[in-house]
Amino acid sequence: MTAWYFEDFTPGAVIPTVRRTVTEADVMAFAGLSGDFNVLHTDRVFAAETQFGEPIAHGLLGLSIVSGLMHQTGVINGTIIAFLGLTWRFTGPVKFGDTIAAEMRVRAVKETSKPDRGVVTLAFTVTNQRHERIQDGEFTLMMRTRG
Repeated sequence: MTAWYFEDFTPGAVIPTVRRTVTEADVMAFAGLSGDFNVLHTDRVFAAETQFGEPIAHGLLGLSIVSGLMHQTGVINGTIIAFLGLTWRFTGPVKFGDTIAAEMRVRAVKETSKPDRGVVTLAFTVTNQRHERIQDGEFTLMMRTRG
């Protein structure tokens, strides 16, 4: 998919992402990068005694992967000016070996006082291979215009 400019975003438009499998190696790399070695993510014996019965990925790792999936669509490649903010909910666990994907829906577009940019809000629904919703939320982005 080619990059979209502000004018290309139409409220209601849906953009699916590719899928990605989350591995134990991803979780351990994220723990090392972030410094978050919470035993729920890194200790199989501890995690076996939790409601999940096994270790789960960090919620923020899932969110980071979703950001990468968005970039892989190509829609914002070279046309994004800034990531302005987000609202996000973690509604289910991401287990080692889960394959996740996101559906992006253009929720809102807003012109700004500067003609070279506009603000786009994308709503995300993130599911696993069992079609269970595991995360959802919105990203607000500043995008270039064609002008």
